[in-house]
Amino acid sequence: MNQLVVENITYSYKNSAAAADKRHVPVLQNISLTVPKGKFVSIIGPSGCGKSTLFQVIGGLIKPDQGQVYIDGQQTTGKKGQISYMPQQPALFPWRTIEDNVILPLEIAGRSKSEARKEAIEWLSKVGLTGYEKAHPSMLSGGMQQRVAFLRALLSEQELMCLDEPFSALDALTRMDMQRWLLEIWEESRRSVLFITHNIEEALLLSDTIYLFSNRPAQVLSQIDVTFERPRSEDLLTTRAFIEMKQMIYEQMKRQQLEQRNKEMNETGR
Repeated sequence: MNQLVVENITYSYKNSAAAADKRHVPVLQNISLTVPKGKFVSIIGPSGCGKSTLFQVIGGLIKPDQGQVYIDGQQTTGKKGQISYMPQQPALFPWRTIEDNVILPLEIAGRSKSEARKEAIEWLSKVGLTGYEKAHPSMLSGGMQQRVAFLRALLSEQELMCLDEPFSALDALTRMDMQRWLLEIWEESRRSVLFITHNIEEALLLSDTIYLFSNRPAQVLSQIDVTFERPRSEDLLTTRAFIEMKQMIYEQMKRQQLEQRNKEMNETGR
């Protein structure tokens, strides 16, 4: 069963009525993808190609010009509150303790404070944050804050998690540690995940399927099935099969980049 179906989504930004330039700026063009229930799906694409805009469409924050979004078989185009979302930055509430940040979705769902706190403490222990329950976000490192933000998304009642480059601001070692941690937590929870990243290795390590997006307006260039056995570890990164698949994706991205550059040069030369 598919947790998410995105069907022929097209979207253009409209300049404001006050702007001198009234043209529409195409961002997404006939995007179709699926996230099967309990699977980890990633999107890779150039900066500014519209990946985050697609998340806004899926989350009901903006309506597409055409196309539909289905979650759990129900048409949800333009409807809010259907996904659990984790942005690039942790976006924790600085006045709330770590425990209180984690229990927020449980409070919204109507769970009792005692039940919510018990569950939060269990999860904080699983992610190595025992002892930080009463701390505030400013006392935690970037990687620790991202763990808290992920738990908040994980404990939301929505089954579909949309993670928008959550590790992009972290240093290389912390990022690898977070990838290892995310694999462990995901293996336990098996939530349906749609994940945005620029990092080919990260996508291959984490994903069951990868969608490669073109430059803006974004189109799906290819769908890549990642068949490495689970559970996975960073040892996978040095295997021949992993390196060959990484090179294949890299060459597709370079080819697309070159085509875009030639197109821009031709348009400039007219």
